[in-house]
Amino acid sequence: MSGGRAAVVSGIGAYTPPDLVTNDDLAQRLDTSDAWIRSRTGIAERYVVAPGTATSDLAVQAGVRALKSAGDEHVGAVVLATTTPDQPCPATAPQVAARLGLGQVPAFDVAAVCSGFLYGLATASGLLAAGVADSVLLIAADAFTTIVNPEDRTTAVIFADGAGAVVLRAGDAGEPGAVGPLVLGSDGELSHLIEVPAGGSRQRSSGPVTDPEDQYFRMLGRDTYRHAVERMTGASQQAARLAGWGIEDVDRFAAHQANARILDAVSERLGVPAERQLTNIARVGNTGAASIPLLLSQAAADGRLSAGHRVLLTAFGGGLSWGATTLVWPEVQPV
Repeated sequence: MSGGRAAVVSGIGAYTPPDLVTNDDLAQRLDTSDAWIRSRTGIAERYVVAPGTATSDLAVQAGVRALKSAGDEHVGAVVLATTTPDQPCPATAPQVAARLGLGQVPAFDVAAVCSGFLYGLATASGLLAAGVADSVLLIAADAFTTIVNPEDRTTAVIFADGAGAVVLRAGDAGEPGAVGPLVLGSDGELSHLIEVPAGGSRQRSSGPVTDPEDQYFRMLGRDTYRHAVERMTGASQQAARLAGWGIEDVDRFAAHQANARILDAVSERLGVPAERQLTNIARVGNTGAASIPLLLSQAAADGRLSAGHRVLLTAFGGGLSWGATTLVWPEVQPV
């Protein structure tokens, strides 16, 4: 952000639900195997919500941790990036804000599927720049397994549940933690590649659901792969260029953990060495909007990400939507 107040990361936290599901667990009910899943996705295990657990429950846990990391008890606004709100109406963010004891602050949801965290960064940056708030709690949370067909091995093995959050304060564009130039894009002509056909106004106005499969998330994998690689590569190059970086200046590359093959393809096209890639997909799977902040929090906690590292972030999701940005990692302690 230039010419005004920048959004600066001052705290970070993450949460995964306690129930662990391994590839062997899935193989007991699906026509698959640990070797098949690992070879095609890079995933070994993932965490899933228990019955009765909702996205807001994940979001609150991540929010508590981010606020503690920042040393803040109060923020001026809450933005929740999610594809799996607790219910279609109202938005989930106000409930999260209330449960966090934040009172009557502005709170709303952002829906950009797996690009949600980056769209949330842009939204939070705008709130800070406009003076609506001096600090914003941005949470990205998804209970993705609640919209995935448990009998569909093409999606059930990939998607998982989790939440990540950052506290953003108003600051200077030149200080560590400042969110760099944001590159965002979408292509609604390809919305059919990633969708849940039923449940919205179009289906509801047309009558009862006739195909039970329409209630679940679906993805055209081959086409999605191609567009994900192309869009994340292009957005990353543009964000780095706008920040005045060459790819050789990037110390850590944090991409949406969609699929190991996609991550490897994007890194190869960009020319990012393997040792500079941050990844956790093997342990947590694809957690939707939560993917990037969950990755950043875990990497900072285990030492893979340190203060001063120049980080390039990128994501791709339904919409189609995509984005990228940069930041220099600040002195923050994950909780």
